[in-house]
Amino acid sequence: MLKKILVNFLFLTFLFNSVSFSQDIPVIVIAPSKKPQSVSTVGTSVVVLDEEFLKNTNEYFLGDVLSGNTTSVNFFQNGGHGSTSAIQLRGLPKRYSTVYIDGVKMSDPSSVSGDFDFNHILTSQISRVEILKGNQSSVYGSGAIGGTINITTKKGQPGRQKNYMFNTGSYGTNNYSANYSGADEDKDFYIGFERFQTSGMSAMTHNDEEDGYKNNSIVANYNQKLSDYLNLKSNLRFSDTYKQYDKEVDTATAAHNESEDSLQSSANISLEYKYNKNFINEVSLAKTYIKRIYNAAPGSGNTVKDNYYGDRYNYGYKGNYNFDLDNSLLFGIEREDDQIGYNQNLTGKKVESFYTTSKYFDYQKRFTKNIFATFGSRFDDNSVAGDEEAHRATFAYLFDDKSTKIKSSYGTGFRFPSLYEMYYVYAANSNSLPFVKAENSKSFDIGFEKSFLEYGIKLDLTYFDIQYDNVLEGWKNNNSSGAAYTTQNADGIVKSQGLEIMSGWRASDYLNFNLNYTYTSTYDGAEQDDPNKNQNYTNAQMVRVPRNIINLQTSYKPAKNENLSYILNSKWSDMARDYGNGNRTFQDERIDDYFVNDLSINYKLWNSYNLFFNITNIFDEKYETVRDYSQLDRSFNIGLKSVY
Repeated sequence: MLKKILVNFLFLTFLFNSVSFSQDIPVIVIAPSKKPQSVSTVGTSVVVLDEEFLKNTNEYFLGDVLSGNTTSVNFFQNGGHGSTSAIQLRGLPKRYSTVYIDGVKMSDPSSVSGDFDFNHILTSQISRVEILKGNQSSVYGSGAIGGTINITTKKGQPGRQKNYMFNTGSYGTNNYSANYSGADEDKDFYIGFERFQTSGMSAMTHNDEEDGYKNNSIVANYNQKLSDYLNLKSNLRFSDTYKQYDKEVDTATAAHNESEDSLQSSANISLEYKYNKNFINEVSLAKTYIKRIYNAAPGSGNTVKDNYYGDRYNYGYKGNYNFDLDNSLLFGIEREDDQIGYNQNLTGKKVESFYTTSKYFDYQKRFTKNIFATFGSRFDDNSVAGDEEAHRATFAYLFDDKSTKIKSSYGTGFRFPSLYEMYYVYAANSNSLPFVKAENSKSFDIGFEKSFLEYGIKLDLTYFDIQYDNVLEGWKNNNSSGAAYTTQNADGIVKSQGLEIMSGWRASDYLNFNLNYTYTSTYDGAEQDDPNKNQNYTNAQMVRVPRNIINLQTSYKPAKNENLSYILNSKWSDMARDYGNGNRTFQDERIDDYFVNDLSINYKLWNSYNLFFNITNIFDEKYETVRDYSQLDRSFNIGLKSVY
């Protein structure tokens, strides 16, 4: 109770003192419309974590960075480093957000819901993240109902650079990376390698054995100016990982040494042709491959490894015609081919696939000096699930003082059933069951931004409202072979409403604060509106979505030593609903609230290196983000990295 009072007091005090969390220079974003656009004209909520920000973070994994530095980003994890993790945007499950790395769609075709786990993305090779919130299906297609996360890896800079990083910490953790990059007038290149290894902590709260993790990652890109009109762009990412984990609660017969070998790779090559200064064309080919092999615990009786792989090709054309500086039309066509391979112990191997063809456009126009709006639509045809379409309109009004902005957006969206939902659950049981179809959504948000430049203050408030129906859920049915779980479209409507407040305060040249607060009210209609299931659920909220989350970052540089800096990250998360584990599956339970503080100390050496020391979970808070799965207790991390 005391922690709640303290956190709310900090929040109220800070809110009425106002803040500034962005620089007073133009910010260009790509995510809202797949083309460069000034953030001042964007009608949707977009958050940018740039290279300077990422350079100053000492977190190992990108998911940990995102969870504490913006609103409506709820991060949860099944244990320590490398464990299954997810990001929920605006209170929706992870399957309702799309993730792109260097323009390549990263959702896993072999996962149950076609979603993406954040557990393997290390930070040292990342240069920029744009988090676009709200319904984005008109631009990004299936699944972009809660938003889209666009991740960009590092690129070569003029000249030649060599950079290194090494750190070591608690639980036998070692992490090192090296990269070589460069650029001239005609080309740029980057190649980087990173290795992370830890003995690990126990994934679950019921035992204390170690669950180790290894990650070897490579990032490379090459861009070449072939002529005044033609450019070649390419990138590659590869990650090979090994993880030990626990999959059930501690019982007399439980084994806790299961493991997973995983491989993620993505690649993209494109040609950009500038017909003239107004008309830019691009053709691209992208590939994603994800493979997971699960090794059963010794003595379990399983002699065949469960393995899954997801394969995706995307062929696309994108055109961008600029009528003038303030009016443009972006349009494109795509074909995406997805395939899943599934070889499970005792059931044999299955391979299934589908393809989706898409046509889309996004029209951007400045109607007056102060009003900027966009209108877009997308039309998708899935070879199994049929046709779907999505539409979006955004509005931004920038006042004459250039420091006040009203923004709003309305959009519809959809999510096609995954291959697993189509073939491995639905079709595996009964041909008489109704055919699964896409989920459909609509969302609305409105926001207000205000800067007080003379005081270095900025405030951003946004209200959002999202709902979707035809919800794809697992249901239990009786058929000729007995009871079985199948995927069906539920009648209920899932809702998420909330308020996002971002703020920051430059108290002096040496002291800065950044604070964000998210209030989220959700309703899981797929469960609450089902009379056969409702008796098991005593709370209507979506699983693992806290009603309140507050993040406060305090940065301090001593006046007498500008090479030294301190960053304190404080996070309070309200209690949340979850399902029980093991023999308590599908029974409503609670995740307690928690208050966690992390401290990072940095010292710049010779303007070329950063020496850093981190303390995670300073006060050794015992907490969960997933029921029965441990989070890090107090731990340490020290290292050295070169900067440029």
